[in-house]
Amino acid sequence: MTTIIAGILMLGVLVFVHELGHFAIAKMCGVKVLKFSLGFGPKLVSRQRGETEYQICAIPLGGYVQMLGEGGGEHGEDVELSAEEKARSFAEQSVAKRLAIVSAGPVMNLMLPLLILPISFMVGVQMPTYLEQPACVGYVVPESNAATGGFLAGDCVVAVNQRAVENWNDTNKGFVSQAGEPLIFQIERDGKELQLQVPADNDSLQGMQVLGLLPRQEARIGGLAPEMPAAAAGMQEGDLILQIADYPISSWYELKGVIQKIGSNVVTVQLERAGEQLIAELTPEQRGGEGDYLLGIAPLYNSEMKRFGFVGAVREGASRTWELIELTVVFVQKLFTGSVSAKNIGGPITVVQIAGQAAQTDLSAILSVLAFISIQLGILNLLPIPILDGGHILFYLIELIIRRPVSIRAREMAQQVGMAMLLMLMVLAFYNDIIRLWG
Repeated sequence: MTTIIAGILMLGVLVFVHELGHFAIAKMCGVKVLKFSLGFGPKLVSRQRGETEYQICAIPLGGYVQMLGEGGGEHGEDVELSAEEKARSFAEQSVAKRLAIVSAGPVMNLMLPLLILPISFMVGVQMPTYLEQPACVGYVVPESNAATGGFLAGDCVVAVNQRAVENWNDTNKGFVSQAGEPLIFQIERDGKELQLQVPADNDSLQGMQVLGLLPRQEARIGGLAPEMPAAAAGMQEGDLILQIADYPISSWYELKGVIQKIGSNVVTVQLERAGEQLIAELTPEQRGGEGDYLLGIAPLYNSEMKRFGFVGAVREGASRTWELIELTVVFVQKLFTGSVSAKNIGGPITVVQIAGQAAQTDLSAILSVLAFISIQLGILNLLPIPILDGGHILFYLIELIIRRPVSIRAREMAQQVGMAMLLMLMVLAFYNDIIRLWG
């Protein structure tokens, strides 16, 4: 429940920023704003301030700013108005002003990361140390795309699609423009350079790990579950697992397969602790008598807190903002061309989950997730789909070309089509969310 509430609150912040953009520019242009709403449906809270009613509604999946002379209805553009109110009608504004008002919401979402990401980098970002290390593979997941492509543990990636990479962080940047296409890796293996190819159906936008390439991760214990075999056998945090039964262990990723082979049999585990080698004896167990056999251990992840001064934080924030915009634009482009599977689309449930989980960590994580979702919200709203801001922008651009407004009838028909498209997209997104939730 805490995750859901935190997620809704974070989503509400982004909706507020979006609608604030429309509201502020409308006010600057002298347009009368009738309502400023966070959410849809029945009102929960409502207050009249001046000429505007501010309200929070029951369905927290968006919001709206209602202006005089906008669309249809009792306050729409066809309503008879006095000369004074006509001057403050949205429909009577110049095309440039209407474009500015409609564009302001998505632009605010795209600008928000430029404000909050520098704060994140100044506060400090907890980063896994491997991200800045050479992109050398510690483990290749069996039957993964990487395994099919011929990768072996120990391979070091030096280029992706002819783009040189120096560390793990660089590798994912090389995936963006090639999403949905084969990936060509230049690697070093035993002092020799080789070229390996991963097939097009690779979900590369999700990073190296999804391809089946994992960084080096020694089998060192970072956490112990109480009342589980490892803790009962006296194993401690910081212990390095060297061998289980007759199976030498060189990587954390080997543990699961070995433990499943052993099953419920008594086994000896060879450890290294503070330079000394020890032996522990234990029996893997299943939770509730089913599922995987477990020892009750978690890996030790090495990470460091990175903080930047003001100038460095602004530079890093701007760079990260551009990366997120590029990633989102490429994803949308590849989605419409069929190069990226529609199963990657996430809906409100996924957004609330991600936001809620971040809200329970630290300020840096909260700001990073807010920036990521804000960019997606901004770009989504710029798509030229009637009913979205991008659809309205398209109508106004057409008006500039033909020198007269698009007819109300044509806009209404287009908006009905846009609504149908949006509903189909939402159904797909909810379906994907439910599949992930139950997956």
